[in-house]
Amino acid sequence: MTEPGPDVGADDAAAVRDPRLFAVLYDRYAAQLYRYAHRRVGPEQAEDAVAETFLAAFQRRHRYDADRPSARPWLFGILTRELARRHRAESARYRALARAGTDDVHPGFADRVDAAVSAQALHGPLAGALARLSRGDRDVLLLVAWGDCSYEEVAETLGIPLGTVRSRLHRARRQIRDALGSIDERA
Repeated sequence: MTEPGPDVGADDAAAVRDPRLFAVLYDRYAAQLYRYAHRRVGPEQAEDAVAETFLAAFQRRHRYDADRPSARPWLFGILTRELARRHRAESARYRALARAGTDDVHPGFADRVDAAVSAQALHGPLAGALARLSRGDRDVLLLVAWGDCSYEEVAETLGIPLGTVRSRLHRARRQIRDALGSIDERA
């Protein structure tokens, strides 16, 4: 798991509410949000999604619950809703990745590319499996795996109970494992 940016968990309420301090939130969380969005929708859409997220957050800053010490789940929630609006592009991306073939491996690169080849062989099936997940299950799985969010942060981000996070994550992991297990059986 990657380390969050500086001062994560610091009291963000003042930065959310004061327009002059709002840039502090961008400095703390933009890279994390971008990495997550990049993995979900690609680089072109990620930049726009993160920009829209901060614009929406700035416009809604007066609605922020000051009892929340960290704005991270709030921002991930806004980003997740933004990505839901971009769901069609995301689904098309996963379908395209699932159809993509693997490149030929040239002799002499075995030691350096062994892991990369194995990962690339799973790339298409993994993308296909992600595309087949329900949006709710995919959001939970990717917030945990790519957003480095805790279960509690995911619950807060999506506005769902902790038990729902656990059940969606379990279901999504099982579906991914089943999809990738069928690949392993063919080998």
